Amino acid sequence: MVFQTPIRRAYPSYKSPYGPKYHYQPNVAGWTFKQITNLGFKAGAFGGVALIAVIYYASGIPRVRKDILQKIPFIGGYFIKEIPASDNPF
Repeated sequence: MVFQTPIRRAYPSYKSPYGPKYHYQPNVAGWTFKQITNLGFKAGAFGGVALIAVIYYASGIPRVRKDILQKIPFIGGYFIKEIPASDNPF
């Protein structure tokens, strides 16, 4: 009988310095941490743009204008709309 396995354990196989350098990549369900962070940043950017778009489209609603937009520092005064006395029916 020929036992090749114990001999292989005693002498590790040759590894070329020019060959690929394999190492363990930690992952979660096949996603590496670099991919997860990249996806998180992209999702956050798209979410921020979507939030700004929703606030822009809802800026015509008086309740949104009063409760949210007027409380933003530096630009809150832009959203204050006063009705002139000439347009008041009472």
